[in-house]
Amino acid sequence: MAHEVIIRGGTVVDGTGSEPQTADVAIDKGLISVVGKVNEAASQEIDATGLTVTPGFIDLHTHLDAQIGWDQDLAPLSWHGVTTALMGNCGVTFAPCKPKDRELLAHMMETVEDIPRQSILQGLPWDWEEYGDYLDSIARLGPGINVAGMVGHAAIRFYVMGERAVEEQSNEIERAQMAEIVANAIDRGAVGFSTNRYSQHKLPDGRAIPGTFADVEELEIIGREVSKRDALFQAVGIHWDHMRHVADNAGPRMLFNSTLSGVRDDESGIRRRKAVDELATGRDISGVAQVRGSGALVGMQALLPFRGDQWSELRNMDLEHKTKALKDIDFCNRLVTEFKVSEHRWPDPNWMYSLGMGQSPDHSMGDHNNLQKMAERANEHWLETLLRLSVESNGRILFNVIGENQNLKALRDMFDGGRVYPGVGDAGAHVTMVMDAGWATFVLAHWVREEGLFTMSEAVRRMTSASARILGIKDRGILSPGMKADVNVFDADEVKEDYPYRVNDFPGGAPRLTQKAFGYKAILVNGKFNVIDGEHTGVHAGLVLRHAAS
Repeated sequence: MAHEVIIRGGTVVDGTGSEPQTADVAIDKGLISVVGKVNEAASQEIDATGLTVTPGFIDLHTHLDAQIGWDQDLAPLSWHGVTTALMGNCGVTFAPCKPKDRELLAHMMETVEDIPRQSILQGLPWDWEEYGDYLDSIARLGPGINVAGMVGHAAIRFYVMGERAVEEQSNEIERAQMAEIVANAIDRGAVGFSTNRYSQHKLPDGRAIPGTFADVEELEIIGREVSKRDALFQAVGIHWDHMRHVADNAGPRMLFNSTLSGVRDDESGIRRRKAVDELATGRDISGVAQVRGSGALVGMQALLPFRGDQWSELRNMDLEHKTKALKDIDFCNRLVTEFKVSEHRWPDPNWMYSLGMGQSPDHSMGDHNNLQKMAERANEHWLETLLRLSVESNGRILFNVIGENQNLKALRDMFDGGRVYPGVGDAGAHVTMVMDAGWATFVLAHWVREEGLFTMSEAVRRMTSASARILGIKDRGILSPGMKADVNVFDADEVKEDYPYRVNDFPGGAPRLTQKAFGYKAILVNGKFNVIDGEHTGVHAGLVLRHAAS
C-alpha cells in the first residue's frame, strides 16, 4: 500500500486559522504525509465525507500526574479529542521527591487536587527521585496520548528546604539549589516550571502549600533558568505585579489561570480581556480559563455536602440503595429537617444549576435550571426539589454549584479576542466533585455551534497551534506534511458531551466522575487509532514529549 492511513474527503480545519477545505489526509510513520488529493490506497482508510478533520487538541491544564500511573488510556480526556496533555500544573508534582517524602507529596496532592492519597501511593511505581526520573518512569508505562510535564515549586521547596519550605523564605544558597533543580529537570525533558500562590490550597495540617508566599526574587531566579531554556513558567493565583516582575527581569514564556472568579457583572469579562491584553503587551504571557461555569457537582453520584446522621447514612449507600431510600418520604423529610437545623449553609441554591436529565449536560445557567427558581416554581424547599429530581432520574441528575465563571456573558467577552485561551478542565483532579475534562467538546458544541463565538477555524487554532506555541511544541498542532499525526475526525453537527457519571476504578476502588463524548469518529495519536466511534482501541501510541533542551 502507498500509505498507512488515509482520511478521505473530510472538511480539513488545519489548525492555522485558515478557511476549511475539503481534502484527503495521508499518514505514514506517525507523520502527516499529504494534505490534498490522494489517489493511492492505504492499509487503513476512513471515509470522512461530511465530517471535520482537525489536529488533536492540546490541554494546557491537567493533573494526570497520578492517574497516568494506572490508567494509560487517560480517560475521560482522551474521549474528547485531546491528544496532548500538560501535567504538573499548580506547583504540585510527585518529583523531585526523596523516598521519605512520598506520602507527604501524595497527601498534599490529595488536599489540593482531590486525588485520593491511597490511590496515589498504590497506583504509582515511585521509582524516581529527580523529575527526569519521573518522566522516564511514565514513559515506560506507555501512555495512550502524549503528555508533557512541568516540575512543581512545592515539591522542589520540600526537596531543598524540608519543613522550613512551608513558612520560611529561602536563603541565597537554597534559591540557587532550587534553580539548579529546575534547570536539570528541563534539561531532562520537563517543558517548564509551575508555581502556586492560591492561599486556599492547603497542606493536610491546614497551612498553605510551599511556595505560596515565596519572595518574588525566588521566582525570578528560577525564571531565569526557565527563560535560558525557552521553557514555560506556569502560575496560578499569582499577583499580576509578580508576573510582570518575572517576565521583565527573567523573560520566560508565562501561562496563568484567568478564570473569572468572584466577579459577576456583565462588564467583568471586557475588563479582564483588556487587562490581560495590557499585561501581555511586550511580554510572552498567556491566560487560560475554564470554558463554562464551574465549581462543584452535587448529587447522588457526586458530593452530598450536608451534615447529619441521615445524610451520613445516605452517603454510605451505593447508587441503587440511595435511590431506593429516597423513595421513602419519611426518610427524605428527615434529610430536609437535618439540613434546616444545621448551621452549615453551603451550598447556596441561588448558585446551583441543574445539569438536566438529557443525554448531554445543560450548562446554560438560566432561570429554567437554577435550583432556587425551580424550587419556587414547585412551591418546595430547594432541597426537596433536589431530592425529588434525584428520585425521578434514578439518582442520575447532578447540580453544579457555580464558584467560577458565574456570568457567561462576561466569560464570552473575555474569550472574544485577546490572549485568554480555553482550557482548565483539571483532568485527573477533583475527581469526585468536578467533571470539566470535556472542555474541548464543550467549545465545539457550545461556543462554536450554538453561540457562534468562534468560527470552527478559530476554535481549532486556539486548541491546537496556539496552545502548541504556548507549550513550546513545534511539530504538532497543524495538519501539514511533516507534522506529527495527531488527528481528530468528528461530526461538527453532533459533537457534544455525554452526561457525567460515577465509576470506582481508581486503585483501591476509589470513586471518581467521568464522561464520554458523542460525535467523534476517530482520534489518532502519532498516526495510530486511539479512539474509534467513542471506544478506546487499546493501542497506546502516546509519547512523553520532552523539552528541546533535553
